[in-house]
Amino acid sequence: MLQHCTGTGDSLLEILPHWSKGPRWRLFFALCVAYLWLPGAEGSTLNCHKTCICASNIVSCSKMNLTTIPTGLPLYTAVLDLSYNEIKGLRSEWTQVKLLKLHNLLLSHNGLHFLSSEAFLYVKQLRYLDLSSNNLQLLDEFIFEPLVNLEVLLLYNNQISQIDRSAFVGMINLQKLYLSQNQISRFPLELVKEKTRLEKLSLLDVSSNKIKLLAIDELQVLPAWIKNGLYFHNNPLLCHCDLYTLLAHWYIRKLNSAVDFKDDYTCVLPGPQKTQVHVFDLSGDNMNCSTFVEADEEAFLEQTLTLGCDTKHRNMLKTWMTPANVLVRPGGNQTAKVLPDGKLQISPVQLEDSGTYTCFATSEAFNETIYVVLKVHNFTMHGGGETLNTAYTTLVGCLASVVLVLMYLYLTPCRCFCCPNKGKARGEDSIHSSMLSVTPTHEDPALKAELNRHVAFIDSKELQGQNGKLNPNGDEDDDDMDAEAGSLMKGKRKKSVAESISSVFSDTPMVV
Repeated sequence: MLQHCTGTGDSLLEILPHWSKGPRWRLFFALCVAYLWLPGAEGSTLNCHKTCICASNIVSCSKMNLTTIPTGLPLYTAVLDLSYNEIKGLRSEWTQVKLLKLHNLLLSHNGLHFLSSEAFLYVKQLRYLDLSSNNLQLLDEFIFEPLVNLEVLLLYNNQISQIDRSAFVGMINLQKLYLSQNQISRFPLELVKEKTRLEKLSLLDVSSNKIKLLAIDELQVLPAWIKNGLYFHNNPLLCHCDLYTLLAHWYIRKLNSAVDFKDDYTCVLPGPQKTQVHVFDLSGDNMNCSTFVEADEEAFLEQTLTLGCDTKHRNMLKTWMTPANVLVRPGGNQTAKVLPDGKLQISPVQLEDSGTYTCFATSEAFNETIYVVLKVHNFTMHGGGETLNTAYTTLVGCLASVVLVLMYLYLTPCRCFCCPNKGKARGEDSIHSSMLSVTPTHEDPALKAELNRHVAFIDSKELQGQNGKLNPNGDEDDDDMDAEAGSLMKGKRKKSVAESISSVFSDTPMVV
């Protein structure tokens, strides 16, 4: 270094004659310092660009009608504002030196439509990138892979219709991603789904796009801290009761995504009219969806149960209180204990464990209380199956009994010609057989004789008056009796038979 400066000092000695009068070492020192500030040297980027405004480590080139990014930016630049210009593409050579201190880059409102796959190689320390309000149409694979430190990415108000599934791979620190007001028709489930999601992503905004379908089952099982920042309002979603149930649950939990934009969640009813309605109105006349009610936790005796404290924010300190208002303490002799992830484990479950459990979640900025209702069944999980089998058997037995009673009451009894005792004398007929044969047909001569026999059994002279009772005076003659019997044979009900039955059992007649 000293030798290099010596050579340089000899070449400049002629233009600095007054330096020759002083000591030689002073001249060498001055020339070496001047060399470091020469144009084109490594330290040349320490000066602010002439078309930009510099304030400490902030370089603002906004609204300068720039078509390209200025070169020679200061190395100390931490915030670079290039918004509201005419920069159409971000190429790999937009900066030729590594801007190691740059953490905010703003490129909104530029008409930007091209991003090089190597555009971010020299700015790996970025934490905030604003590419909103441009003309970007697609995001290629691994386009943002170098940005391992990026936390916020703004891509809203573009023309993006295609997003490669690996476009955001490698962004392990990304926390907020804004994709609203684009032409996206597929919900990027891989960003939030278990095993493929970005671990630190807490806000994903895909509102005001062209998404019609959602993976409802996949969204239901997401942690509350993800659902709290998952926005998909103002999309042409198809109306479905599962969609209503999903958002109703989020609203009851007071998740920001449902509470803040409740009136902006709409859907399209089935049918050719394509009528658009509010999702929260589907429980009314539109689709008559069932009103959502939070389901209770259920458990069986002697099993191991884990209750979750699904908070709206991550990394909160969680404590539990039992239905008996007893705080669950570590190392106690309780059947319940708090796991390292904040969940409550109960083992073995007992009947007295039923009730409402309270989870208190706290952090430096937030406090949250969650209630979990537990219902314990009074049998083991295996015993529940035996109880079900017993109940099934009892039900089958009851149905069989009902069928037998109906058969006994309504099926026609066996006729005499099919009875095994066909040749038995009529005098041997029992009273019970007479009771079951109260509706014989008049076409059978044998039955006529039976009817006459019953009428002859009644020792009565007058069958009128006294509300159907037999007249004790007995003034009726045999001709009247024959006429009465003939009239009874013409009808469907045989009064003489009924009266004969009543005469056998009591003085009170039986009305048939």
